[in-house]
Amino acid sequence: MNEQNDRPDAKQPGFFKRLWQTVSRPSSVYSLGSLLVVGGVGGVLFWGAFNWGLEVTNTEKFCIGCHEMYENVYLEYKDTIHYNNHSGVRATCPDCHVPKEWVFKVRRKIVASAELYHHFRGTVSTPEKFEQERQRLAMRVWRAMKNTDSRECRNCHNFEYMDFTFQEERSGVAHQQAIDENKTCIDCHQGVAHRLPADAEAAYERVAAEFDEPGKDANAAAGAPTEPSAADRLAGFVAGLKQ
Repeated sequence: MNEQNDRPDAKQPGFFKRLWQTVSRPSSVYSLGSLLVVGGVGGVLFWGAFNWGLEVTNTEKFCIGCHEMYENVYLEYKDTIHYNNHSGVRATCPDCHVPKEWVFKVRRKIVASAELYHHFRGTVSTPEKFEQERQRLAMRVWRAMKNTDSRECRNCHNFEYMDFTFQEERSGVAHQQAIDENKTCIDCHQGVAHRLPADAEAAYERVAAEFDEPGKDANAAAGAPTEPSAADRLAGFVAGLKQ
């Protein structure tokens, strides 16, 4: 045994170093086969729990669990065709706001964790506060949809599946024009599930301009404040708890 570590005044290793020493030390009690079986079962349980968590947080019930979502965007969404329509097909919150592909879904969940910070901070805790932020929030969603070519819209709507002869003449002409001009769904369909913010047309033009000028900072082009980093959010949250 190391005599230096036995001294009362010897500096003890930190938590992470002790943890690494524990997990990296060869086992003298359990066989390799036992460790592999336990590790395999543990891995399956972890993977199942992880995917279960993804699915639980990917439901409309979970989305509207916070009063900010229920009292604002959910109630206005109930008055739209995406909630009630002649076909009986309903598009729920995750259908429009969460990607289907696993990698993009996990990424969206990580980004959405910032919403917890704003929930506890009370950024949109009242209808009045929400209205003050509506344009910024709308522009953020429009920007994301432009960046993905309206990916979530295309889970249900796709130009390749449309027969323009069954559409109203105005719709058929508009969709053909969108194909010819390489437009994406959100270019024409802002406000289909939520109320538009004030000066929506000018706000969307600013978003579209960002994609016409490669290399230009998106927030600066939109005239919106820069989003705080994760570290800034955490520091702000901790400071708020101390007050």
